[in-house]
Amino acid sequence: MKIRTKKTIPYNFSEKHMEYIRNCKKCVYNIAEGAVRAGKTVDNVIAFCEELRDTPDKLHLATASTAATAKLIIGDCNGFGVEHYFRNQCKWGKYRGNEALIICGKFTHYKTKIVMFVGGGKSDSYKKFRGSSIGMWIATEIDLHHEETIKEALTRQAAAQRRKIFWDLNPCTPGALIYRDYIDKYAKKADDGKLIGGYNYGHFTIADNINISDEQREAFISQYDVNTAEYRRKILGVRCPVDGVIFKTFADDPDKFITDIKPKNIRFISIGIDFGGNGSKTTFVATAVIGNFESLCVIADHKIEGGKGTIDPDMINKELLAFYKYLRQEFSRANIPYIFCDCAEQTLINGIRFFVERNRIPAEVADSYKGKINDRIYALNGLMSQNRFKVCRWCKNVIDSLCTQVWDIKKPNEDVRLDDGTCDIDTADALEYSFSRFINYLHIHD
Repeated sequence: MKIRTKKTIPYNFSEKHMEYIRNCKKCVYNIAEGAVRAGKTVDNVIAFCEELRDTPDKLHLATASTAATAKLIIGDCNGFGVEHYFRNQCKWGKYRGNEALIICGKFTHYKTKIVMFVGGGKSDSYKKFRGSSIGMWIATEIDLHHEETIKEALTRQAAAQRRKIFWDLNPCTPGALIYRDYIDKYAKKADDGKLIGGYNYGHFTIADNINISDEQREAFISQYDVNTAEYRRKILGVRCPVDGVIFKTFADDPDKFITDIKPKNIRFISIGIDFGGNGSKTTFVATAVIGNFESLCVIADHKIEGGKGTIDPDMINKELLAFYKYLRQEFSRANIPYIFCDCAEQTLINGIRFFVERNRIPAEVADSYKGKINDRIYALNGLMSQNRFKVCRWCKNVIDSLCTQVWDIKKPNEDVRLDDGTCDIDTADALEYSFSRFINYLHIHD
């Protein structure tokens, strides 16, 4: 088999990025932080691959919040990933039960190198590679990794012949664990001359990425609300705490998003259900997906009195049927194929599923796709910033909830939505359940 060695991947770096990549060669600790679309991950991937060519260690680790994300962002990386760097010299396979890229060819002097792709976002993620002796570790979105994953990965490198870490992240709350216990601590030790191995830190913004045109850059930036912490972090690339109202754009001018007209060109309607608990209420929210996932419009909401343990499942089914019939009557031409329920309540979900089948309602009853709460929040904020979100005026619960949701100021080192009964989180959850399975289809931050 003939191996192509000429440049076919269009790597293109500014001098700032080149300097960071060059420094990776001589440093153990390599950390790229900054705005989205700044080129941080590609820097680490190419520096990691350069080291893979002649590192004496055989086994290495690549992580993200999930294994699938690690494969997508580090393995593929839009054509700039590890599998493309070693094209025709690698293959996907398994190693100790984990997805792995097995590399052996001219670039590695025909010595086998294995890169395990593992998720790191859960408290037990470390079990996937516990007991392994790892050489290098590349991690994307290191701030989304669980602390136990970070501790175990660093421990697994203790016997490495060429120990290196390559981390990237978007800025988060200044007091976050990843800064307090790792990045800032490494920086201080490096300044004091106490960190053995070398510390390489690069800060980048979208302006440092010469592969993005001015027009593309401005279009991308326009998707974010300049009044949010998300804008300061992802566009300006600065660390900052979240504060105040979560959906500030909506709260400042609700009429901009409220409509008195029923939406047209509905692709389908999806119902989200959050079950009550501790005095809260079971809530339904129906959201219409418009066109080819062009926008969302909240078209109905409803609450049932009573909390978990006190509410009658038959009442939920009865109220859900009435809610469904209302939607059928008001939006007779629209399809209603999905009912997404709070996945923590399997008994109630099974009851709804049986009830729906018995009443021949043509809808799939499924667990909600919760993901990370902040991913759902940022997705909704993104839709608002792009003018792709509407709420029908009669959806009072949703309107009130969006106007009153705030960040928990008692947890300054975490991005946590306040849930103390002072704002309507039940409706917030039901709304997010109704659309969160389709976040990727909405292409909010493309």
